[in-house]
Amino acid sequence: MIHVDEYYQRLELKGPVKTKRVYLATDEPKVIAEAKQAYPDYVFVSDVDIAKSASVTSRYSDASLRGIILDIYFLGQTDFLVCTFSSQVCRVAYEVMNTIHSDASSWFRSLDDIYYFGGQHAHNQRAIYEHKAQSREEISMRPGDVIGIAGNHWDGYSLGLNRVTNKRGLYPSFKVEEIIDIVKLPSYDENS
Repeated sequence: MIHVDEYYQRLELKGPVKTKRVYLATDEPKVIAEAKQAYPDYVFVSDVDIAKSASVTSRYSDASLRGIILDIYFLGQTDFLVCTFSSQVCRVAYEVMNTIHSDASSWFRSLDDIYYFGGQHAHNQRAIYEHKAQSREEISMRPGDVIGIAGNHWDGYSLGLNRVTNKRGLYPSFKVEEIIDIVKLPSYDENS
């Protein structure tokens, strides 16, 4: 909920927020009640039946398919998406968000992994803070170093290659930012 809190804090800088809503999609029905109890300042929009149908024991049913479609649709319509990019549902919801925002890269936070798809090009990040390796498994980096990311270790560290020093190892994920490559796509004359 840290990222949700941060989103609403930024929103409140522009003016008062009457209701803080969170669409909660999960395959664990207990999470819904736990979230409502732990975060009473938020209104959670969720469906326990969809969560039950998404559980491992019943996720291959027609009801589960309908639930996943609804979750993807509603997640894709949110103003800010917090999810796990290790989840196919999350990545598809993010793609749906890109139909609303021409570039939704600043409208989401992944709790575990970077965005990826099969056959993608190398993914690079830029160091924004200096880091001195604390062990043999870590790499040092200076602001501006380009890091080719190989994966997120879900514990605050990512694995990558410092393209300046050519050293491979772990580094703190919060000390880098995404390098977003903007490419020119071809345009076509509508009359041809």
